[in-house]
Amino acid sequence: MGGVFAALLDTCELWPSLQRDFLLSMAIEGLYRPLWSEAILQELHRHERYKLIDRGGEEADAVAQADRLLDNMRVHFADALVTGWEPLEGTFGLPDVDDEHVLAAAVVGGAGAIVTDNHKHFPARLVPNDIQVLTGQEFAANTADVDPERAARALRVMSDRRTKTKHTPHQLVQLLVARYGIQDVADIVLPVLDEAAARND
Repeated sequence: MGGVFAALLDTCELWPSLQRDFLLSMAIEGLYRPLWSEAILQELHRHERYKLIDRGGEEADAVAQADRLLDNMRVHFADALVTGWEPLEGTFGLPDVDDEHVLAAAVVGGAGAIVTDNHKHFPARLVPNDIQVLTGQEFAANTADVDPERAARALRVMSDRRTKTKHTPHQLVQLLVARYGIQDVADIVLPVLDEAAARND
């Protein structure tokens, strides 16, 4: 994966399931390399478990589903895990000390961006100049714009993979816009999807 842009995905960007699916599907298409730490994975496991329980799931089932999520992430993105970041934690002076591990992992992992909705927790003056801090919406649009065809293919693969609730790629875009406000992504990929649909008519 040498030379591929790397981005550290904060827990808040991995917790929303459809957004996570889209971001990671674009990574599978080779549009970027995702990074995370064990600390981020454990936060994700905890939030995923709570989310499932809040929706009426049993504790044991919620734990099992959260376990499967992390197992799948580890298998499909074997090079995403950043290790050895611990010595840097607490050295950046971030407003929230609980975010230090995110920046530490980004630095050690060679990330070009931290993808997080907690912008105010990562002031530009405290973040190395070679690391951007982007929201999920900004990063999704930037990544899709690198190669709209591959971003559209990610949506088609997502559509094919969904068995419980079927959605077309167009419907997935509508859901992404409605839930996460990524209209810029829609503007990039919908023309590609429309053109493919017209060819298949």
